[in-house]
Amino acid sequence: MRIELEEILQYFPKRIQNSHKGTYGKILNIAGSEFYAGAAILSSLSALKTGAGYVTLACPSQICSSVISYTPDITIFPLKNTNGCINTDSVNTVLNKLTEYDVFSIGSGLSQNAETQKFVTEFLSKADKPCVIDADALNAISAAHSVKLPEKSVITPHPRELSRLLDVSVETIQTDREKYAQTASEKYNCTVVLKGHETVVADGNRIYINKSGNSALAKAGSGDVLTGMISGIGAQMKNKDLFYAASLGVYLHGLAAETGSENTTEYGLLASEIIDYIPQAIKYILK
Repeated sequence: MRIELEEILQYFPKRIQNSHKGTYGKILNIAGSEFYAGAAILSSLSALKTGAGYVTLACPSQICSSVISYTPDITIFPLKNTNGCINTDSVNTVLNKLTEYDVFSIGSGLSQNAETQKFVTEFLSKADKPCVIDADALNAISAAHSVKLPEKSVITPHPRELSRLLDVSVETIQTDREKYAQTASEKYNCTVVLKGHETVVADGNRIYINKSGNSALAKAGSGDVLTGMISGIGAQMKNKDLFYAASLGVYLHGLAAETGSENTTEYGLLASEIIDYIPQAIKYILK
């Protein structure tokens, strides 16, 4: 069933004056490595800018000081690691921490370290909260060939990542993006966000084709921003329907890029600047 933008926008989270940070959801973002601290920051801050009440970044201890020096807005949960990458010793630690949160996101900047991939697959097989799975977490899933995802999951592959997940060429996927997004949603029992021009959101029954966005999104870090935006909206919706959280996140992500490009051009807009334009994009939706 094809879902149109008008229906998507009806699900945008509402704000109430008699509220607190817990009202708008708590997110545990499992992200980052010694090499990709920026991805961890982008995926954390974008969740807050989208309206989530509280975000904790679970990351290797080596990058904690750099994250803290960049922003005071997220809390940090340092993890044991190997060479600056999360390892399997942290699985139970993070699972215990997860009980405090409504949603988790995983993957941004984790690296493809073998120990980290083991962490991802073992953690996902035991986690029981709604989640958004991106980037190196997707690479870990495809490398493992068979991983059971949490019941309410969103995966956000670009075509190359979907190619690995389905063992289908990128060229074939691009000939029928809707078909292969639906195929992946059925295989992994999740909502799929197939990124790219006119991003496809599919859950096996419904499909949304996004029309917002521009070439400014073709830049490193923009996918990390999207991960945070989807988790931020999902946390506010109390996870009733992650298909709508994913669709809203995709639309708002593109709209923020369009808004920012008016000032900086599509050439110059950075992923970190997309985050700055999220409030203006929300204002446009609410007017």
